[in-house]
Amino acid sequence: MSTETTPHTDPAQPATTVRQLLPDLWETREFIVPGGPRTHAYLWTPPSGHNILFYSPGDDQDFDRLDQLGGVTRQYLSHQDEAGPMLRAVAEHFGSRLHAPAAESEPIGAYTRIDVLLTERSVDDAGVEVIPTPGHSPGSTSYVASGQGGRTYLFTGDTLLRYADGVWRTGYIPGYSDKDGLRAALDSYATVTPDFVISSAFVDGAGGVHRVEPGAWQGHLEQARAGLS
Repeated sequence: MSTETTPHTDPAQPATTVRQLLPDLWETREFIVPGGPRTHAYLWTPPSGHNILFYSPGDDQDFDRLDQLGGVTRQYLSHQDEAGPMLRAVAEHFGSRLHAPAAESEPIGAYTRIDVLLTERSVDDAGVEVIPTPGHSPGSTSYVASGQGGRTYLFTGDTLLRYADGVWRTGYIPGYSDKDGLRAALDSYATVTPDFVISSAFVDGAGGVHRVEPGAWQGHLEQARAGLS
């Protein structure tokens, strides 16, 4: 039985625009990676006014709307698969600083300068908890943010996803990912109690944002762990 509910969305807002999912969380329009999954970027608008963009948009069509929401101060990448020409476009348009995993600095840095290299678990000066979760890719990194109303947001990149059938799975790709690393990532997730899990990639019908009901999180992780066996 599914324990998730859909975050707030306005049916009047088409999927081709920036959508408000929660009071302080916005989703950019969908981008389909050529030959790959669907993805969104997410703008978190904390009380500080220093907005943070997680992951990367597919193009610049939403820049004007993001400007209206206060712009972007920082951008956080979860892994190298999100790297591309838009990294430079985001930095130049908004004057934002890019935070990215040090283990993947070469493929990411090929597109633009990385301002902050991430190497270890810590809480930075913006209140974002950085959790290295290598496994899907060598430098995969997850983030925890404290949302409005006491909500906890866990940004998992492609490390953990909920599929359209309701099953939680890791982003294991044979020949690319490391199962032991993904198991360790799930151990790290077990130390967090998220209200919403936000992945960067998803498959048709699943979406990237999922609410976790109280008491359900550890079961979701065990389900993902079983899928690695």
